[in-house]
Amino acid sequence: QAAQSWALARAAGQNKQHFITKNTAKLDRETEELHHDRVPLEVGKVIQQGRQSKGMTQKDLATKINEKPQVIADYESGRAIPNNQVMGKIERAIGLKLRGKDIGKPLETGPKGK
Repeated sequence: QAAQSWALARAAGQNKQHFITKNTAKLDRETEELHHDRVPLEVGKVIQQGRQSKGMTQKDLATKINEKPQVIADYESGRAIPNNQVMGKIERAIGLKLRGKDIGKPLETGPKGK
């Protein structure tokens, strides 16, 4: 029995790398299947154009909406996972719609309700 457990321990050590590689591949597959939707590039371009039309840098916009400049960079490049709160703040800051069917159209700044 001692020889058997020694053989198992030795085999376990040799297969560890293979096991890790196998798990990594499994994780990659899961990540591909369960990926989050990112901000569409179209929306990123609208943010960039809206910001530039107001003469703001990414840092200016980030400061205005109380977020980090990296957040703006990620939204503009399409790397960000959309957050409705952040999207709303950016919309109000640049005055352009970023959600729905009228992306890029001016935000109506009228009273809410009927």
